[in-house]
Amino acid sequence: MRAAYYESNGPARAVLQVAELPAPEPGPGEVRVRIGASGINPSDVKARAGATRKIAFPRVIPHSDGAGEIDRVGAGVPEARIGERVWLWNAQYQRPFGTAADYAVVPAAQAVPLPPKLSFAEGACLGVPAMTAWHAVMLDGADALSASTILVAGGAGSVGHYAVQFAKAAGAAVIATVSSDAKAQHARAAGADHVIDCKREDVGARVKDLTGGKGVDRIIEVDLGRNAPLIAKVLAPRGTVVVYGSGGGEATIGSSFLLNAHATMKFFIVYGIDAAARGRAVAGITEALAAGRLINAVARDWPLAEIAAAHEAVEAGSLIGKAVVRP
Repeated sequence: MRAAYYESNGPARAVLQVAELPAPEPGPGEVRVRIGASGINPSDVKARAGATRKIAFPRVIPHSDGAGEIDRVGAGVPEARIGERVWLWNAQYQRPFGTAADYAVVPAAQAVPLPPKLSFAEGACLGVPAMTAWHAVMLDGADALSASTILVAGGAGSVGHYAVQFAKAAGAAVIATVSSDAKAQHARAAGADHVIDCKREDVGARVKDLTGGKGVDRIIEVDLGRNAPLIAKVLAPRGTVVVYGSGGGEATIGSSFLLNAHATMKFFIVYGIDAAARGRAVAGITEALAAGRLINAVARDWPLAEIAAAHEAVEAGSLIGKAVVRP
């Protein structure tokens, strides 16, 4: 099979190679998927660069997200699944070989049916972003969202774009921060009631104005290191901050504010959420896809041979939507 891989950490063009490798075979409880599209997340490029962790295997085929068609099954998996169109999650989490190849093998539960009306490129947008967004929005259940106001930091990002959609579907009013006019349009298309340009506007003042001085009931936070000072300016009493990422460095939040506000802070990394939470996320995403409620934004796709350019585009941070490579 044709696959992209790296054997050491470093810049994309220095370490990524594309070559013929042996095709994997599914073991017990596994399925093999013929990959139609492989999605790239920031965590994938950081892992390749060695920014978050050092390479853990002699050879890594990157990318945890992807979509394609099951062509083989291992022992214990119904043969009826052969030919099923699926999207994948955690394909390369704690495993050496992900979706940047003609074939990928995953446990059967990590291959989720993909509605026929969705392309493989759209399916490759799900995985990390959609699961992160669902878990962040639904941590306290959908009932807690009705008539609430949520601030989605980075509402045009891959996770933020889904978070806006899930929050709106649950009945929340959504305020999204963005950093350009194009991103504002993208967040509005997802259903954001209000957008705030964090580069040109005073986010705290705008939130207070939009909420009649109360603040928001929940913050979905992509970068605690950068945005921590904003929390005391925008969070309502007894509000919740859900943190799924940080750009690095330490974050300082006034303890007096948190105590007096009776605030709650919750942290998670999507790769490590438990099986029950994972199941709820898969069910919620599946329901939304079946109802045709999700916009799955593909920024651009590249042939597998140009995977280094795709990684560089993700690192540049200029894309609106998910970067995809096609074997």
